[in-house]
Amino acid sequence: MSETVRLVACEVRRLRGVRSTWVVVAAAVLLNAALAAVAVQRFPAGKLAVPGAMRAMAGVVPWLPLPLTALAAAALGALAYSNEMRWPGLAASRVRLGRRLGALAAKLMVVGAAAVLLAVLTLVVNALLVRFALPGTVDPSTVFAQPRPADLAALPGLAPAPAAGPFAVGGIGRPLPAYLALVVAGGWAGLLLAALVRSAVVGFLLTCATPALLEPTAGLLLHHFGRNWPLWVGELLPFQYGLNLVHEATDRTAAALDRVVVVALLAPAALLVLAVLAAQLRRRAL
Repeated sequence: MSETVRLVACEVRRLRGVRSTWVVVAAAVLLNAALAAVAVQRFPAGKLAVPGAMRAMAGVVPWLPLPLTALAAAALGALAYSNEMRWPGLAASRVRLGRRLGALAAKLMVVGAAAVLLAVLTLVVNALLVRFALPGTVDPSTVFAQPRPADLAALPGLAPAPAAGPFAVGGIGRPLPAYLALVVAGGWAGLLLAALVRSAVVGFLLTCATPALLEPTAGLLLHHFGRNWPLWVGELLPFQYGLNLVHEATDRTAAALDRVVVVALLAPAALLVLAVLAAQLRRRAL
C-alpha cells in the first residue's frame, strides 16, 4: 500500500471513529431540516420563487456568515486537525516537510469528500421537505420541474444555459455546483486555518469571519471592473454587506465563471495556502 493511500485510509478511520464527527453531521442535518420546515411555511402563495427555495434547501440563515452545511464542513475540517494533535497516529508527519505536507493533503482530500457527502445529504433532505411540506397555495412547478437529459450537460458557466428547465438562467440547478464548492471550501478553510493557528476553535471562528472580509473586498474589485456579483452569490451567501448600494447603471452581472470573479474568490484561497506552507517551513510538526 502506497503512503498516500495509507494516509488517506488513516484519516478516514480517524474521522469516522470519533464521536464529534457524527455529532456535527447529525446537528447539520437536523438544523437544516428544521430551517427548511420553517421556511416552507413562510413562502407566499403563488409560484415558488427560485431564490427562496434555494435558500431554504441550502440552509442559508441571514445572521450566519455561511450556509449551515458549510459551517458544519468547517467544523469537520477543524476537528480533523484537532484529532491529529490529540491522537498523533502519523509519526511521519513529524519528520520531513514532504511527509507533513502529504499528511495535510490527505486530510484535505478526506475533508473535501466528507463535505461533498454532507452537502448532498442535507440538500436531498431539505429538497424533500420543501417539496412535500409546501402549502397547497404554493405552486412548485417552477423549481421542481423534471430536467431533460440534454439539460444535465449544460454545466453552469461551462455551457450555454438551456432556454427552460431547472438549469436555465435563474433555475434551481444553476447555483447547485456553487453550493457544493462553497461547502467544500468551508471544510478546507476550517482545516487550513486550524493548521495555521494550531487551534480548532480559533480556526473555526476565523472561517466564520472570512466571508465578512472576503465579500466586501471581492465586491469592490468586481465593482471596479464594472461588474456585479453573479446571481448565485445572492442566493447562497446570507450577507451582502451593503455592496448592493454601490451598483451603477454601467454595471453588469458577472457570469458564474467570469475571470474577475475567479480571481476575486481564488486569490484569498491562494494566500491562505501560501501562509500554511510558510508556517510548515518554520515548524517541525504538523
